[in-house]
Amino acid sequence: MRSTKLIVALLATAASLMLASAAASAAGGHATRPGRHSSGGCRVSLSVAPRLATEGEFALAYGVLSCREAKQLVTLYESSVGGTPGYTSVGTAETETGGKYHLNTPVLSTNSSFYVVADGAQSARRAVKVAAQVELKGPPEGVVPDTLHTGRRNKVEFTGTISPAEAGASVVLQRQSAIAGNEWHRIGRPVPVNKEGHFSIDHTFVVPGDANIRVVVRNGGRNVVSPSNILSYEIVQAQNPQLTIESSANPISYGQSTTISGVLAGGANTAVRLLARAAKQVGYTPVSEVKTNGSGDYTFAPQTPLVDTYYRVEGAGKSSAVLFEGVKYVLTANASATTVPAGKALEFKGTVTPEEKGHVVYLEQLNATGGNYHVIEVGIVGEHSEYLIAHTFYREGTSIVRIKIPGGPQNATTDSTPFTITVTAPVPSALTPEAPGNSTQPPEGQI
Repeated sequence: MRSTKLIVALLATAASLMLASAAASAAGGHATRPGRHSSGGCRVSLSVAPRLATEGEFALAYGVLSCREAKQLVTLYESSVGGTPGYTSVGTAETETGGKYHLNTPVLSTNSSFYVVADGAQSARRAVKVAAQVELKGPPEGVVPDTLHTGRRNKVEFTGTISPAEAGASVVLQRQSAIAGNEWHRIGRPVPVNKEGHFSIDHTFVVPGDANIRVVVRNGGRNVVSPSNILSYEIVQAQNPQLTIESSANPISYGQSTTISGVLAGGANTAVRLLARAAKQVGYTPVSEVKTNGSGDYTFAPQTPLVDTYYRVEGAGKSSAVLFEGVKYVLTANASATTVPAGKALEFKGTVTPEEKGHVVYLEQLNATGGNYHVIEVGIVGEHSEYLIAHTFYREGTSIVRIKIPGGPQNATTDSTPFTITVTAPVPSALTPEAPGNSTQPPEGQI
């Protein structure tokens, strides 16, 4: 009987060992608990930055082995949403003097979690959220094509792609609210993404004015809610053929002028009057009056609005459509350096004209594929209409960035000239955990 009990106990022990071995294999070849000391009493820390990346980018993993011995092997493990279950070894590095180490993660596609193992010690797990690359295309920006008038006859098609492709992901078209430049509301029903990652949205504009347009994508937890690039337009009312109204330039920059002209049908040598109201103004005010020529054509003296302005023309008992004239901010932007080690902050600063305290300003980076920009940090315009964004880059290589101030209650969006930032190898002794505000995004808005 005792022999039988001993055999049963041995079999149970063997089964436990097999289960432990299987669990270790699923976790990358070991079963050490996160944060556990090694047999020698060592601990290993881990930071992964940036905490928010875009598909196609990688992050920097770094930390310290408390034993502070050089040339100790550190192994990085990763688990990704939608990937192979469990954790897999994805890279190794050797500690330097003081026990510090660093290595790059693999290129990221979906939300991921990491930990490291060194000298038998295991770090805590660190998450990296990954936004999908969402590319939105529409009519050309910076001009007023016929397709960007209000009304059903002027319906606009927006198309785009999402990477990684996720059939059935939900895409919502949004328009920026003109409050502080950081509010977004839905302007259409969600549409699905097909299996190739493509989507198409038809939209009819109803309200004239400055329009910053984007889409956001939800794809079932594989990625965070992901915004697209922003398209900027000036939406104008559909023309009244009896009395048309056109602008020679739309939008214009602050301080520039535009000439407003048109045709009064059957109205030769007839007086016409130009009326205007600013974006926040109630009611129109007459600003100029001229006579048409023998063909009914009219042209007013150049206008220099300092804020977004609505114009209309009256004559012979007729009224034109409302013309929205966008007035873009004038933006200056400077970088404290164009070459910086990974893990060291750069400062981007400048001014906005006209003065716009409290308005948001974006630091944007060109996608890894080079197609479009995405926001990597959100700042605020402060006193004297100045802004300052301190941002830390963690990926070695070249980054193309720019500053964007989105349209607001009175002025239209403006982008700076791009900066080419060269990020060199990190200085291990200077690496610290990522600052809380370093990776920030505009809000999701109404979805």
